[in-house]
Amino acid sequence: MFKIKRRPTPPGTMLREMYLKPRRVSVARFAAAVGCSRKHMSEIVNGRVRLKPDMAARIARVLGTSVRLWINLQANVDAFDAERAARKWKPSATYRAQAA
Repeated sequence: MFKIKRRPTPPGTMLREMYLKPRRVSVARFAAAVGCSRKHMSEIVNGRVRLKPDMAARIARVLGTSVRLWINLQANVDAFDAERAARKWKPSATYRAQAA
C-alpha cells in the first residue's frame, strides 16, 4: 500500500467542481434542494465543516449518486488528518504482535 502525500480531495471540493460549477447551480439553490441553509452548504463546499452521513445521504439523493461516494470522500480526508495528527503524538508504550 502506498502513502498519500497530499491531503485527499474533500467532498465539498468534489461537489463544487464536479457537480455545481458544470451545471451552473449556485450554493444557495443547491442548499434549498438539499434542505439546509446556504451558510451550512457554503461551509461544506469550502471545506470548513465535515460532511456528516445524513447530509451525504441528502446530497446523494439530489444528485442521483451513491451515499458511499460522499461518505468515502470524507473518510479519506478524516483518515489523512488523523494520521498526520498521530505523527506528533508519542505513545507511552506499544504492544505489537510478534512475528511467528
